[in-house]
Amino acid sequence: MSENRSVTFFDTQFRKQVAGGDYQLNPFEIATLPFVRGRVLDLGCGLGNFSVEAARRGLEVVAVDASETAIQRIRAIASAEKLNIDAVLSKIETYPITGRFDTIVAIGLLMFFPRERALALLDAIREHVADQGVAIVNVLIEGTTYMGMFESGNYCLLGPGELEERFKGWGVLLSRHDSFDAPGGTRKEFATIVARKS
Repeated sequence: MSENRSVTFFDTQFRKQVAGGDYQLNPFEIATLPFVRGRVLDLGCGLGNFSVEAARRGLEVVAVDASETAIQRIRAIASAEKLNIDAVLSKIETYPITGRFDTIVAIGLLMFFPRERALALLDAIREHVADQGVAIVNVLIEGTTYMGMFESGNYCLLGPGELEERFKGWGVLLSRHDSFDAPGGTRKEFATIVARKS
């Protein structure tokens, strides 16, 4: 994410969560955590709840986010619990994915980029998943009416079914659609996929 409304939105949210000790996994993290294995890259990791849980299961994790609040929290936990987490403070659009990972996670990330950049990042995720590795991707899709966290012109809502189409030829281990009420009578429509690279 760039230094924009989205980064500010989440950094403010993360500070509130840290102050309140609110570190629960969200529904998408709970649903996809059983599929995580090996060397993990968590892009847009936020406060690191998912990364920390993966590391507690003995996995090696690279956790990347643009929020200094989030990265400081992850580093503190990794140090205190001796977890194998490399917490990286970086804008996602300038972070170079290098090497291969057994699991690449992008939960609630791609929608914060213009469409062309979101799809390029999705291609990079697909490219850097190791053979037999998995991609875990969660996005807001068309039908979402809650726009409070987006900067005008700097977001992307994939079409229904588009996420699965982007992983055509992969083994789909999980595909789900979730719909949630949002502030002001709006809705959030999510698509989540876990796909294994052949």
